[in-house]
Amino acid sequence: MWLYLLQGIGYGLAAASQPGPFQTYIISQTLTRGWKRTLPAALAPLISDGPIILLCVLVLSQVPVWLERFLYIAGGLFILYLAYGTFKSWKNFDSQPSQTESAGRQSMLKAALMNALSPGPYIFWALVTGPILLKGWRETPINGIGFLAGFYTTLVSGLAAIILVFGTAAKLGPKFNRTLLGISAIMLFCFGIYQLWQGLHPA
Repeated sequence: MWLYLLQGIGYGLAAASQPGPFQTYIISQTLTRGWKRTLPAALAPLISDGPIILLCVLVLSQVPVWLERFLYIAGGLFILYLAYGTFKSWKNFDSQPSQTESAGRQSMLKAALMNALSPGPYIFWALVTGPILLKGWRETPINGIGFLAGFYTTLVSGLAAIILVFGTAAKLGPKFNRTLLGISAIMLFCFGIYQLWQGLHPA
């Protein structure tokens, strides 16, 4: 089991640290809502990945081209929507984080939806981690459980660390906070355009 646990930890660390629209989104939420209300978003993969794993590991041997294109387009549009929201937050910047009680839940649900609409998790589970999970599970279920435990413990911890780091950085002042928020909006916009391009012009 230990081999699969270590593999899970390694892949979880890679997934958490890889720059992408999901990480950019939780950073922008940290800057606008504060780290306490954004922290639940670190749990978003636990919500969205279950159906993805079942689809990719148990049903699909590979992601169909049409599904990959659809996910790129749908994900690109959703990311552009989030970029617009981040831009509005930058334009109407308020140095005080949002105080609504439902902010944490909304952040988590939006983050889960973004993850579900992104082709990354489907490709990742179909081509990379899925075969490892299947191999371990066939040897003994405890291997598969160990792999999943290592992966998601590290992934969630890594995402939480990103939120805490940027939550601390935001305390450097409103100007620094607003600058980071503007950068997040630009990055989300670029990610959205790139995903649309990938969906409309496949290689």
